[in-house]
Amino acid sequence: MAKRKLEDDAVDEREHSAKKTKDDTGPIALHKKFRAGLFDPSQLAEYRAHYAASQPYKHGVIASLIDDDLLRRVRKEIVDGIHFTEKETDIYKIHQSGDLVNLDGLDNDSLKQLPSLLELRNAMYSAEFRDYISGIAGAGPLSGKKTDMAINVYTPGSHLLCHDDVIGSRRVSYILYLTDPDNPWQAEWGGALRLYPTRHIKEGKGPGLKTPDPDFSVSIPPAWNQMSFFSVQPGESFHDVEEVYHSGDTQLDGVRVRMAISGWYHIPQEGEEGYIDGAEEDLAASSSLTQLQTKDIFDVPQAKPTPYPEYAESASKSASKKPEDIDQDTLTAHEIDDLLQFISHNLLTPDGVMGLKAAFQEASCIRVDDFLGETFAKSLREEIRMQPHEYSTSTLGAESSSPWTVARPPHKQRYLFIASGEDSDVKNTSPSKGSTEMSLLNRLLTVHLPSPAFKKWLRLATGLVLRSYDIKARRFRHGVDYQLATSYNAENPRLELTLGISPKGKWETEDLDGEGKKKAAAEEINNGGYEVWMAPDDDEEEEKEITGILPASNGTGASGAHIISKEKAKPQASDPAIYQSSTAAEDDGILFSMAAGWNRLSLVLRDSGTHRFVKYVSKAAGADRWDVVGDWEVDWDATPEFDDEDEDEPSKADGTVVNESEEETVVADDDSYGDDTDDDDDDSNEKIRMSFM
Repeated sequence: MAKRKLEDDAVDEREHSAKKTKDDTGPIALHKKFRAGLFDPSQLAEYRAHYAASQPYKHGVIASLIDDDLLRRVRKEIVDGIHFTEKETDIYKIHQSGDLVNLDGLDNDSLKQLPSLLELRNAMYSAEFRDYISGIAGAGPLSGKKTDMAINVYTPGSHLLCHDDVIGSRRVSYILYLTDPDNPWQAEWGGALRLYPTRHIKEGKGPGLKTPDPDFSVSIPPAWNQMSFFSVQPGESFHDVEEVYHSGDTQLDGVRVRMAISGWYHIPQEGEEGYIDGAEEDLAASSSLTQLQTKDIFDVPQAKPTPYPEYAESASKSASKKPEDIDQDTLTAHEIDDLLQFISHNLLTPDGVMGLKAAFQEASCIRVDDFLGETFAKSLREEIRMQPHEYSTSTLGAESSSPWTVARPPHKQRYLFIASGEDSDVKNTSPSKGSTEMSLLNRLLTVHLPSPAFKKWLRLATGLVLRSYDIKARRFRHGVDYQLATSYNAENPRLELTLGISPKGKWETEDLDGEGKKKAAAEEINNGGYEVWMAPDDDEEEEKEITGILPASNGTGASGAHIISKEKAKPQASDPAIYQSSTAAEDDGILFSMAAGWNRLSLVLRDSGTHRFVKYVSKAAGADRWDVVGDWEVDWDATPEFDDEDEDEPSKADGTVVNESEEETVVADDDSYGDDTDDDDDDSNEKIRMSFM
C-alpha cells in the first residue's frame, strides 16, 4: 500500500507540475517572464523598423529580453545541473548540452532541478512570443510543436566557422546569451556573432547564385540577456561565431565563458495552423547545403593542373616513346645535383628512396621529417621569419599589400595563397626589399617542385607515374584562417603533397622544452592548424556519429587517430550546416593527419570521396601556419600495381618515415643557400651520385 501511495503522489505531482506550467504561460503570467514593456506596440514597431533596415541581411537584436530574476535562476540551474560535452569538427569547437526538447521526457526528480529552464523554454515557444518574433521578422507562422534549442558554451579557443544554418524546416535562428551578469562581457574577448554579406554571381546564362564575401560586415558582441535572431535564408544568412580568445592567464580565462541558449523556430508541422503539405521538402530542395557544395566554379583558388611535357596536348601523338617507356628507375647525375639543392641528402640514397617507397606502398601515406636539406631549410626559415608577422585580416588589405590572394568563399575556406602557375608577383617577390633575387619559397613553387628531377624522385619514392602537377604556397593566419572539409570526387586517386614550413607557433608539446613541455602536455594544447584526411561519409548509415578530432602531434595513420567524443546518435539540431562527420561505429574515420610544423613532408594517395581539411588556426597559436601543397594526377595505365617486395624496409605502421642518418650522409654546412663549398659535403654528394649509377 505504501508503494501504491508513493506512485499516486508522484502522478499527482507530475500533473500539478504540468498544470502549473500551463497556467504560467497565460497572457498575464507570460508577460512577467519577459522584460517589462517588451510587448508594448511601440516597442514592437521599433524592433520591426530596425529589422527591416538591417544589413547585410535582415536581423534583430533585443536587449534584456527575459525577466532578469528568471534568467539568473536559469543560469544557475544550467551551471549546477547540466552536463556539457566538448565537441570538435572541422567547423566548430564548442561545449554542448543535449537537445532541450527532451526536457518533457525527464522524470520529476530531474525536472525539479531545472524548473526555471523549463519555464523559459515554454515561454520562448509560447504562441504569443512566436507571433511576436514572426511579426518582427515577417517569417509567417512558427511551430510550437517542434521546439529546437540547446545550450552552447564557448571557452577560450572555442569557435564556429561560417555557415548559413539552412537545414530542414528551420525558419528563424536565435541566440539568447547567458554570459556572467555580474561581469559584463568585453568585446575584445571575442565570441561575437558575425554576419557576412553576399554577392550574386552569374553562371553563363543560368540564374547564378549568391556567395558570401570573405569578410564579415557586422559584428554583434555577446551581452547578458541579449537575443539576436534572423530569418534562415538559403545562400544568404551566412554567419560565424568569433573565437573566444585566450588571455594568457588561466584565471582570467576562467571568466571568459560565452554561454548561450541557441536554437531555431521551425515552419508549422502537420496538425498546426499554417501547415503546408510539402513545404519542408521545398525548403530542402532550395537548401544551400546541397547547392553550395556543388557550385564550386566561383571558388578561389581554382585547380589549374600543369601537364608534364610528355602529357601536354601539344605533344606529338606519334612520339616514339610512351611515358612508361622512359627510364624511371634511376636518377641521373644532373637530376641528383638538382635535387641536392633543396632535398635532404638522406632521402636521395637508394636505401632512403626504397624505404620511402616501401612505407608508401604499405600505407598509401607517409610523413617524412627533415625533408629539406639543412642549408636550404635554414635559409628558407630565415626568409619566412622576415615576413610580416601579421597581415591584414581584411581581404582588400591582405591582397593590396602583398602578393598573396585570399581563398574564398568563407563557408568553405579562408587563407592566403600563391599558385605556382600564375603570372603574378610571386616571381618578383624577394626575401629583402629592393632585391631581384628569386626567393626560396618562389624557387620551391616555380623551379624545384615542378622540375623533372622532382617528378622522377616522386616516381621512385611512391611507385606512381605522374601526369600533371598543381602547386601552391599557403599561409593560414592565426585567429583568421582555415579550410573546411571538402571531398575529392574524381574517378581515380591522386597524389597529394604537403610540406609544412611553419617556423614558429604553439603547435604541439614537442616544440616546448623542459618544464614548459610538461605543462603544455598536461594542458593538452590544441591550437588547430592540423591537416586531416577522413574516410567518406556513409549515406546509407542511419545512425550518425558526431566525431571530434584532436590535433595530431605528428603524422598518424588510421591506427593513430585521436577522438575527443563520439556520440552514437543522429546529429543534433545545433550542429553546423555544412559538415558533419559520419563514420561506422568501429571506425573513427581518420585516415591520416599531420600537425603544423617545420620541415615536415606528407604524401597521401587520396581516394575518391575522401574528405580533407585544415583546422582553424587559433589566435593562441601565436603564429601562422605556412605550407606548400601540391596535387599530382597519376597515370594509372602506366603505373605498376603496388607490391610488397620491400616489406622489410624501415617504416612505421602509420606511414611515418623517420629521416635517419646514413653512412653516405654528411650534415650540410651552415653557409647560405647555394654556397655548398664544404669538402666533406661535396664528397657526400658524390657518393650519392655514384650510388645511383
